[in-house]
Amino acid sequence: MATQQHKHMKKVFVISALITFLMAFTLPQQKQKIVFFGDSITQAGVKPGGYITVLGDLLKQKNIQDELIGAGIGGNKVYDLYLRMEDDVLAKNPTTVVIWVGVNDVWHKKTSGTGTDANKFEGFYNALIKKLQAKNIKVLICTPAAIGEKTDYTNELDGDLNKYAAMIREIAKKNNVALIDLRKAFLDYNLANNPENKDRNILTTDGVHLNDKGNQLVAEQMLKALYK
Repeated sequence: MATQQHKHMKKVFVISALITFLMAFTLPQQKQKIVFFGDSITQAGVKPGGYITVLGDLLKQKNIQDELIGAGIGGNKVYDLYLRMEDDVLAKNPTTVVIWVGVNDVWHKKTSGTGTDANKFEGFYNALIKKLQAKNIKVLICTPAAIGEKTDYTNELDGDLNKYAAMIREIAKKNNVALIDLRKAFLDYNLANNPENKDRNILTTDGVHLNDKGNQLVAEQMLKALYK
């Protein structure tokens, strides 16, 4: 009798353990609150057709209810992001932050002499990441995509842009954060879809800011990185 009772108890335990195990896989995941932190490209990302809006539509199709917040300001460089991080990012209590900066740090050296030197860029970028990680926020970082879309390396700022993109790849490794390599994605797309070697109107309107195809490509790259 005791043995039978023991067997019954064991069976009940196994079934309840199995239910617990299965529930761990079926319970709703914690809803992410994702802040996209950047410059004018991200500022435009929340408009109709912008990459953040497109990403939101892709998530709805997959029945993912995460909250997407744009925190982009035109003309921003890495130190601008550092200075406004408290109010524009941390105050929103995000679970995840996607940083996309670097175009103005390179571009403005030429246009206004106010770019960011490489050592300062790296220092501010590392400080940004450390501050976010200290709050247990998941961080993803992006390489700057383009300043001109020519595929034969004759865009005027390709040298600097590639240097800063390489720096961001190293920063991602050193800080153990996910990389969204938009520089590579844009180059690859242009190599396949820009046979006339145009400097714009493939993924951008002006060599920098995104057109519809650019917004779609960025949204797809973000989707892959955020929902592996």
